[in-house]
Amino acid sequence: MNRAFKQKTMSSYLLKNATIVNEGQQIKGDLLIRDGWIEKLFIGGQSASIDEGSHRVLDLTGMYLLPGVIDDQVHFREPGFTHKADLAS
Repeated sequence: MNRAFKQKTMSSYLLKNATIVNEGQQIKGDLLIRDGWIEKLFIGGQSASIDEGSHRVLDLTGMYLLPGVIDDQVHFREPGFTHKADLAS
């Protein structure tokens, strides 16, 4: 595989203009994700110095960015009672 192609296919995302919700706070900012890992959090437009051409940029204006959330009230019905619901449903 040619090196230029490999660099372009790396997963790098710059999530801009999000309302970031974490630890009971809401802040406006940007988030850089590279290869599935959060690399940097930018508060209040600090990411303007980033070369946007090397990342897939997603504008999240008006959207909330939340940490991973697990619904602890979900009922998988497994084992048993899968006729009511299962993981796939």
